[in-house]
Amino acid sequence: MTGKDEAELSRLLKAAIEGDEKAYADFLHRIAALVRGFVRRKIVQGGVDPEDVVQETLLAIHVKRHTWRSDAPVLPWIYAIARFKLIDAFRRRGRRIEVEIDEIAETFAEPETETVSERDINRALDGLPPTQRSVVSSISVDGRSIGETAAKLGVSETAVRVSLHRGLAAIAKRFGRQ
Repeated sequence: MTGKDEAELSRLLKAAIEGDEKAYADFLHRIAALVRGFVRRKIVQGGVDPEDVVQETLLAIHVKRHTWRSDAPVLPWIYAIARFKLIDAFRRRGRRIEVEIDEIAETFAEPETETVSERDINRALDGLPPTQRSVVSSISVDGRSIGETAAKLGVSETAVRVSLHRGLAAIAKRFGRQ
């Protein structure tokens, strides 16, 4: 910016403070471009939207325009406000780094399917009485229904349900789960 630009902005702000709406609109339009360039040069990483900072700066200038001393240059005053609004934006963002999930989705591990070895199954069934072992094995390992298991073992479905419940409870207790 040249001294002529500084003088023109000072003239516009003085007129705006005195109530000239056209001068104020022209002033805001010109400084918005200056602040936008300043903010974009300062933001090197994402996480802060330059337009948000520009709007906050323009709002602060609007609210505090009466604090500008007409005998002082206007640009340092504008840039100071913009710098403070930029600092506020960085503080609000904190030390977070925002990354789009699509950019890193392929780095996530696929969920592993849980497998149980035959040894683990036998270990769980070993401590059960023979009837409970047969019922739990038939339903939980072989995938039979309660009716099929009752027919296979020659007992009632109620007896199968009771044996299944007691067998699973015993396995849970044995491995530390209630």
